[in-house]
Amino acid sequence: MANIKSAKKRILVNETKAERNKAIRSKVKTSIKKVDAAIIAGDKAAAQATLISAITEIDKATTKGVYHKNNASRKVSRISRAVNAMA
Repeated sequence: MANIKSAKKRILVNETKAERNKAIRSKVKTSIKKVDAAIIAGDKAAAQATLISAITEIDKATTKGVYHKNNASRKVSRISRAVNAMA
């Protein structure tokens, strides 16, 4: 355990940020799963609607520094390609 006051604060701040990042990542994963579920169900309209919300969540996570921009771009590209490939 840290003895210095600033080190103790760092530990607390890092725990808080880790919780926030975990919540944001979870939200992104859930939105991607919703898109995948719509694709599997074959509902193109629902897939496109959930795609828009998923892209929004990914962009928010990127803005907050949770994801690197290339990682976010890759996620958006993959789910967009999957929705566009629907018949």
